[in-house]
Formats: sequence, C-alpha cells, structure tokens
Amino acid sequence: MFCQETGFAGTPKKSEQLDGEILKPVPGAKPVRITFVSETSKSLPWKFVPEQKSIAVVPGQTALAFYSAENNGDRDIVGMATYSVVPAKAAQYFNKIQCFCFEEQRLGPGEQVDMPVFFYLDPEYAYDPMMDNVRDIVLGYSFFEAKQ
Repeated sequence: MFCQETGFAGTPKKSEQLDGEILKPVPGAKPVRITFVSETSKSLPWKFVPEQKSIAVVPGQTALAFYSAENNGDRDIVGMATYSVVPAKAAQYFNKIQCFCFEEQRLGPGEQVDMPVFFYLDPEYAYDPMMDNVRDIVLGYSFFEAKQ
C-alpha cells in the first residue's frame, strides 16, 4: 500500500479519482514514450503480451493501453500481476486509474482476455528538473499464479 501511494521503488501510484483541473495535457510539454513489456512465471501456462509496443503521452493526458492474456492450460487458473516503472524515479508521476493488476484474474482453459490499463503522467512531471532527460518510460508486468 505504501508503495502504491508514494510511487516508492518503481511502483506506480494508484489514483482513486480523476481531477478535471489536474488532468489536462501540459501546454508545450514534450511527449514521453511509454513502452510496455510483460513476463510470465514459468509455472503459469499463460501467454501474456502487450497489445501495443509503445505509445506517446504528454504529462496530464490520460492514456489507455491493453495487454492480452490466454490460458494455455487445461484448468481454471487465477493469476496476479505485479508491475514496475523504469526508471524508478518516474514512478511517482505514473498514476493508474484502472488496471487489471489491482485484482486477481481468473481464466478458464483456452480463455483469452484483453486487459486495460488506464493511466496518466502527473502534470508535475513536466516541471521536475530530474525528469528533463527522461523521455522513455517502461511499464512492465509480471504474471504469477495466485495460490488460493
């Protein structure tokens, strides 16, 4: 919980609400490329991949991306995703509004689902001198089987 609230250790913040005053693209801000990567535990028979390689966003602009998961096993499996942002110093500005990673995902044998990630970069990103040279951010997910 601490990491989600603060962006500590490369953990993006979870945004509970949208503030119409905050979420406006920052005029004149340079776009930041968000690259999506994925990993699946060797013990989880799922194919898990991003549906887009990358997108460009401006601080303050909301964005929607998708990952796809398919259960190649012969039984129902519940999975849980963990996530990180690289470089870690950008995590404090990366806010998720909606994400499949907030809860467990159950897939039946052969089932395939598209999973959304709705996010934004905090407008303050554009004004932080520590972010001046950061034009690429990697959002990575790792899926593991959730032990019940």
